[in-house]
Amino acid sequence: MAAAKNKSDKSSKGDKSGKSKPVNRSDAAVMDVDALWAMDRLGAPTLSPDGAQAVLPVTRFDMEKNQGRTTLWLLSTLGGAPRALTQAGEKDGQPRWSPEGGLVAFVARREQEGHKDEAPQLYVIPPDGGEARRVTRAPFGVDAFKWFPDGRRLAFVSWVDPTLKGQDAQAKARQAEKDRKETAYVTEEGFYRFWDHSLPMGRVPHLHVVDIETGEVRDLFEGTPYELSRAEPDADTFDISPDGRRIVFSFDPAEKKVLEYRNGLAEIDVRSGRAQPLLVDPDWDFSAPVYSHAGQHIAFIASHQGLKHTMPAQLAVLDTHGHWAVLSEEWDHDVAAPLRWDEDDLGVIFCAEDRGRRHLYRFDVKTLHPFALCEGGHIGSFALSAGTLVVLHDSASFPPRLSLVEREGEADEQVLRRLESFNDEVLGTRRMGAVEELWYEGALGELVQMWLYYPPGFDPKKKTKAPLMQLIHGGPHTAMGDSWHWRWNHQLMAAEGFVVACVNYHGSSSFGNRFADAITGRWGTLECEDIEIATDLLLKQPWADPKRLFATGGSYGGYMVAWMNGHLAQGRYQAYVCHAGCFDWQAMFANDAYHWHAKELAAWYWDDPARVAAQSPIAYAQHFNTPTLVIHGQLDYRVPDAQGLAYYNTLKAQNVDAKLVWFPDENHWILKPRNSKLWYREFFDWLKRYDTAGAKAKAKAKTAVKTSAKPPRGA
Repeated sequence: MAAAKNKSDKSSKGDKSGKSKPVNRSDAAVMDVDALWAMDRLGAPTLSPDGAQAVLPVTRFDMEKNQGRTTLWLLSTLGGAPRALTQAGEKDGQPRWSPEGGLVAFVARREQEGHKDEAPQLYVIPPDGGEARRVTRAPFGVDAFKWFPDGRRLAFVSWVDPTLKGQDAQAKARQAEKDRKETAYVTEEGFYRFWDHSLPMGRVPHLHVVDIETGEVRDLFEGTPYELSRAEPDADTFDISPDGRRIVFSFDPAEKKVLEYRNGLAEIDVRSGRAQPLLVDPDWDFSAPVYSHAGQHIAFIASHQGLKHTMPAQLAVLDTHGHWAVLSEEWDHDVAAPLRWDEDDLGVIFCAEDRGRRHLYRFDVKTLHPFALCEGGHIGSFALSAGTLVVLHDSASFPPRLSLVEREGEADEQVLRRLESFNDEVLGTRRMGAVEELWYEGALGELVQMWLYYPPGFDPKKKTKAPLMQLIHGGPHTAMGDSWHWRWNHQLMAAEGFVVACVNYHGSSSFGNRFADAITGRWGTLECEDIEIATDLLLKQPWADPKRLFATGGSYGGYMVAWMNGHLAQGRYQAYVCHAGCFDWQAMFANDAYHWHAKELAAWYWDDPARVAAQSPIAYAQHFNTPTLVIHGQLDYRVPDAQGLAYYNTLKAQNVDAKLVWFPDENHWILKPRNSKLWYREFFDWLKRYDTAGAKAKAKAKTAVKTSAKPPRGA
C-alpha cells in the first residue's frame, strides 16, 4: 500500500487573504452536527462584465426553525467586505449579471405589490442598491434563465401545457390545476418521476422570451413539437447566439420519452419561431450547447451511448456547415457542464474529475490538449469575465469558498486569493483531522485509490486503537476524494473517533472509462473485493483492531453494505449502516431510472432473471448475519423506500439485529436540519452500540485512572 501526498491544501496555495488554517489546539472543539449546519452554504457565482464584482447565493440554516434562507451577496474581486444584495426573499437563487452590468437577474418567490408568488419568478435588482423588481408572472413559474446579449430580454424555462396557446390560456390551466379536487396522478408516459418528484402532469418544459421592461412573454416552442429535456431542464440545456437571433438547445427526439439520455441539438430562430434540428443521432447524447463569441461554432458535450452506457462525456464542436467532431476523444476524462468558451475562442473551459479530485480545465481546440487552470481539491463551479476567473472550491478540510484565480512567477504558478470569509469564524473554532490519499493493488491486480480521514490529533503511527469505518460511496459511477460533503461529512465522522476509509472501487468515476465499465454485468463482486483488500491492509496498521470494524454506505453504497452482509463471514464487521440502499433489482423496476437497469446489469429481469438475481442482495438473504441500521426516505424515487423496508423486514424475520429510521418527508438525501441531526445521532449511536471492544477499552482506561488516583495507605 503506497501513500500519496494529499493535495487538499494545493488549491489554497499562495492564498493572499489569510485563509483560515486548521486549528491544532487540543482544547478546541471537533466537528459536530451543529457546527456543520451553522456554516454558510455558497452557490455558483456570476461575474460583472468588467470582472470587478461577483454575486453568489448564500444559504443559512436555522436549526430551531428547521429551515433555510438563501440571499444574494455582492463581493468585489478587487478587495473589500461582502455586502448583502437581497434580503427580502427566502430563496433567492441562480443570479446572472446583465451584459451591460446594470442589473442582476435571479429567481425567487416573493410577495410584492400585493401579489404573492405561488411559483418562482424572475426578478432583477441593481447591484449598487435598490429594490428587486418582478419581471415575470409565469403561471407555472420559472425554472432557469439566461440573458439575451442586448440586456433587454431574458430567455427562461417554464413547464407549460403544450396544447394551449398564450399566457392567458396557461393561467387558466394553472387555476384549474389548483382547483382540482382529485389527487390521482394519471399518465401514459414512460418518464413520469425524477428523483423525488412527479413530473408535472400534462406539462412539458418550453423556452420563453420575456421583455424585462414590458413583461411581455412569448413561448418559443408554442405550436411546435419541441421541448427541452424533461430531466433537469436547466440553463445548461440552451444558449443564446451572440447576435441574439438564435437559440441552440438540447432536446429528446424520441417520440416516447424515457429517462434515456439520448438528446439531440436543435436551433430556433427567435423572431420567426422556426426551429430545425442540428444534430440527431440515436446512438449519441448531445447536451450543454454553447456558442462561441464569434457565433461560428457551438461547443457541446457528446457521449456515444449507443456504443456503451458508460461511455464518457466528451467535448465536441459543431460548425456553421453542420460538421462536428469530438475533440477530447484521446483524453480519458468526463467533461462536465457548463462549458464556457475562452475569450479568444481558441479554448473551451469546463470542470472534470481526475482521480478523486475535480479540476478546472481549458481545452485547446487547435492542439487538442487540456490545461489545468485551477486544481482541486474540488472545483464546484466557476465564472470568467474580462480576464477575471473565480472559482467556488472546497476540499476535505473546508467547505466551498470563493476565490480569485491568479498566476504568478516564471513558473506560472497557481495562486488563489480568497474573496470572502463566510465560514472562517466557525472553522476557526474546530479541529480538523488529517487526510491521506493511498493506492494499493485491488481487484484484477489493478491499482485502486483509497482516502483516509483521521480523527483530529490522531497519530496513525502510534498503537492507540481506533475503530475503522468503511464509508462506501454511491453511484456507482461517482468518487470520493478531496472534497467537502454536507450529508456524509468525513470530518464529522472522523471527529467521533473513527478512522474513515473511502475506497474508489472499480466502477468509480475519474479513473478512466475502462475502470468505470469494469463492473458492468457483475455488480457487487469487484467492488467488494476492492473494499475487502483495503480492510485487510488497514488491519495491519498499529491502530487497527479487527473487533472494531464497521461498514456504512448510501444509495449504491447501501447496496454494497447489503451485498457484503450476504457474502462476508459473520463477525467480519461488527455492524452496518445502509442508507437508501438497493436491495432487489427486480423490485427496483419501480424507480425512475428503470431503463438503465439492463445496461448496468447486462440483462432485463424477464430475459435473464438468474443474472439479475445474482447481482441482488436479496438473493443471499439466507446469509445475512450482521446488525444493520436501515435508513430511508419515503420521497426517494431513485431507490424507492420499499427497498429499505424489504431489507429491514428480511433482517427482522431472521432475528438479525436491525433498526429502521424512516423519514416520511425526505427523499434520497436527508435535507432538513433537524432530520439531519437525528440522522447523525442514530448513525453514531448504532455504531457505538456494537463497538463493544471500544467500550471495554474505555472502561478499562477509566478504571486505571481511578486506581492511580487513590491515596497510599496510611495517608
